[in-house]
Amino acid sequence: MYVFVPQITNMFLAWGNVARMVESLAPANLSLLALCKLVGTWYHGETLRTLMTSVMTDWMTSKNDRKRNTMLNITRRGRHLSFACYMGSLGTYLSYLGLNFLKFYRSMHQPERILVYHFSYPYYNMQKSPNYEITFVIQLFGGMYTVFVNSTVDSFVSLLLLQICAQLINLRTTLNNLVDELAEGSISSSSFQKGLAAITMRHEHLIRTAKTVDDCYSAVLFIHMFAATFQLCIECFQVFTIITGHLELSIIKMSFLTFYVVLVLTHVYIYCYSAERLSTESTNMAYGAYECRWYDISPNDAKNLMFMTYRSTIPLRLTAGKFGTFSLEMFGTTVKTSMGYLSVLLTMMD
Repeated sequence: MYVFVPQITNMFLAWGNVARMVESLAPANLSLLALCKLVGTWYHGETLRTLMTSVMTDWMTSKNDRKRNTMLNITRRGRHLSFACYMGSLGTYLSYLGLNFLKFYRSMHQPERILVYHFSYPYYNMQKSPNYEITFVIQLFGGMYTVFVNSTVDSFVSLLLLQICAQLINLRTTLNNLVDELAEGSISSSSFQKGLAAITMRHEHLIRTAKTVDDCYSAVLFIHMFAATFQLCIECFQVFTIITGHLELSIIKMSFLTFYVVLVLTHVYIYCYSAERLSTESTNMAYGAYECRWYDISPNDAKNLMFMTYRSTIPLRLTAGKFGTFSLEMFGTTVKTSMGYLSVLLTMMD
């Protein structure tokens, strides 16, 4: 709130000046997004805690080395995405600190001292010490909290989706092994049906888990995509105005803008990649049933596989407010839309 309220106020006060409005809107946009994610995660806390318990159970009960290696490989990719997200956050925050400590040093002995986010607090003299220092530090940590809340929630959702992907791969392997055992005569038809029933129940559990994640974050992710589109547009606009205006640009400022753009793109990509992988692995269950040795078992047993095949033709999805589905195609569309908004802003400047 120490970031959002001052900046949204400054945006309205600068109405008509596109450059100043855009400069104020960028941090307000990101802080509102962090606030929505924080409230959404808190609101669905009990449901998410249940999902985390399920994830812990998957790891603790996995005894098969092949299945555990599959989980490790998929989760390792999620960790790499999280690492990239946090490195972008760390680079953005360090350059953000450098810019504001320089601002603090320059304004310490000035008659009018400047905050991180300019705002006239009612009934509060911000200029005198220690009011100025306390307010400056609170705003500084507000910016830091904004960046790391976004990164934490994004990494959390991504890892949940990739965990479901790993379980779907293991389930497909279990189905293939079960059909192979029946085809080789290692198990009876009744044992096969019991095993298939267990696989079907596990499949339904994973489907419900994916839908739960989507229900918890769909509304928040709609705001995320809306905000990320404008955020990317705003940052590119700032870079463009600096270049075309031949303004002096310090290395710290350039580093901040670069890390900021990379951070916004990473936040969008981490959702798009995880959702694309989820959609692919969920439909691969149908291919898994088709590729197993169903032709070597009795027609009655083979027909039972059709239920899972039909259910797997509907891909599991992560949606943005039920209006759009996250995918790598959406990532490209988001970037193209941001550039379209950028052209509108540049036209308004002219």
